[in-house]
Amino acid sequence: MNLNRTLLTSTIIAALGGLLFGFDTAVISGTTDALTKVFTLTSGQLGFTVSSALIGTILGALIAGRPADRFGRRAVLVAIAVLYFVSAVGSAFPWDWYSFLFFRFIGGIGVGAASVVSPMYIAEISPAAARGRLVAVTQFNIVLGILLAYLSNYIVAGFDLGAAEWRVMFGVEAVPAAAFFFLLFLTPESPRWLVAQRRTDEARAIMMRLAPEAGAVEAELAEIRASIDVEHHSLREPFFQRKYAQPILLAVAIAAFNQLSGINALIYYTAHIFKMGGAGGQSALLQSVIIGLVNLGFTMAALAVIDRFGRRRLMLIGSVGYILSLGAVAYSFYTGTGGALLLASFVVFIAAHAFGQGAVIWVFISEIFPNRVRARGQALGSFTHWIMAAVISWTFPMIAAKSGGHTFAFYAICCVGQLLWVLKAMPETKGVSLEQIQKRLGID
Repeated sequence: MNLNRTLLTSTIIAALGGLLFGFDTAVISGTTDALTKVFTLTSGQLGFTVSSALIGTILGALIAGRPADRFGRRAVLVAIAVLYFVSAVGSAFPWDWYSFLFFRFIGGIGVGAASVVSPMYIAEISPAAARGRLVAVTQFNIVLGILLAYLSNYIVAGFDLGAAEWRVMFGVEAVPAAAFFFLLFLTPESPRWLVAQRRTDEARAIMMRLAPEAGAVEAELAEIRASIDVEHHSLREPFFQRKYAQPILLAVAIAAFNQLSGINALIYYTAHIFKMGGAGGQSALLQSVIIGLVNLGFTMAALAVIDRFGRRRLMLIGSVGYILSLGAVAYSFYTGTGGALLLASFVVFIAAHAFGQGAVIWVFISEIFPNRVRARGQALGSFTHWIMAAVISWTFPMIAAKSGGHTFAFYAICCVGQLLWVLKAMPETKGVSLEQIQKRLGID
């Protein structure tokens, strides 16, 4: 279907929250050695330093839903841009380890909140037939941000800046954060949020800008009003109740499996893992860029087919790729082969992630909750994702130091569990309006 300029522009700008999300989470991968030396960190302290941002993401994901319901999706995105900027500048110029942890924590709050609000906003402005690929633009920007972080680190390292190198790596993020802040003022508010606030005329005007077909707009407005049903369902009603049990369990499951694959261990410790496998410093940073390019390429492929293949099929393909590649990574560490086999295995792993879980998770979570509790549902899914990410990233340096093979074998076993969940429990949501998905899940 043809998409108009307002819809595309709003989607791209909102998805910049995802680009900064990806950059912020991955940029630390090129600084772990420097941080260890500057702050004299043990392996446990390094794990905590990396996961400090993730502790922030847990809080950000947990608290983002309420402000998004009260103040609107766009207002929260503006606040997220400010958090990214403050974190970038502060992480570049900390006065001690504790201040560095604080500013990384601030950035983590922004990442966690962005993982809730960016995909939710895009889902709420998108037509059903294009919703999958439009929401997946957030994931595309996440992996683009990861690639830009790897590439930025590689370029900065090439200037041989010495003691200032790691500071520049963190400070670069301030530029896109400032751009995100100003561009947000070009986007409209979510029409579904406006309907929930009984501001129907404003919602209608925005929907006409997003998809200017009067008959279709009026029909969709009626469906949104029926879904929200503000006379019978308060937006403050309890979230954890039986009628929402199915989407709650689905969101928790897909978010937990996302991290049990070990994806964030690879993203946060890419250069470190390749050094464990025998690569030199600059070579490890270059291999990180290769991983980022593969991630971006396969995300683009998934973006092109997610509304045609469906969410379940991508998850099935990705699950099989996870199991095979993680098995090969474990074998590489057990046998000490490393080198080309390790790089090839990680290439397949990141391709499987980008084409499966990476492309699907934020689309799927943004779709399965009713309008009246979508912000809280998105927050729950993001909270689960980030608390699992914190556990994985914090424990990885300590566990991998004892046995890299056991670590990746465990991730492979978890991915077998994901494959079984997709086969048995995951519903298909492609091409179905948000309000119809609600009905299919049996929610009145």
